[in-house]
Amino acid sequence: MSRRGGDIIYLAARLILGAVFVYASVDKILHPQAFAQIVHNFRILPNMLVNPAALTMPFVELTAGAALIIGRPAFPAALILTGFVVVFAVAVGFNLVRGLDFQCGCFTTSPEAQSANTTTFIRDILLLIPAALALRGAARRIQ
Repeated sequence: MSRRGGDIIYLAARLILGAVFVYASVDKILHPQAFAQIVHNFRILPNMLVNPAALTMPFVELTAGAALIIGRPAFPAALILTGFVVVFAVAVGFNLVRGLDFQCGCFTTSPEAQSANTTTFIRDILLLIPAALALRGAARRIQ
């Protein structure tokens, strides 16, 4: 693939991943208590870490997403968001295997939101594609 083609793919992956996380952060920031309940319902973190995680995670998503869209600093932002995608996919998959009925809290904290399901897990896995491309592109630019 030409360098220009690789640059376009990297830019698209960066913009997609950044936009997804900026969008995902908004409802969590606006409704921290509801998001904390969603984090609690995952039944993964100890209770003492639920609120700190629920309060900081959306701001990390927003900051890293914006940094990825802007392209500065792209590598740390891509690394953080790729890590988030992996953690979210593992958490959703783990809870699906456990048979829990839970909301992922990915894009809404609404109590009426659909429960997480196999489609949620597949979406998270597919999000690894732009995450990996953004991370690879950002890594190449710092070499």
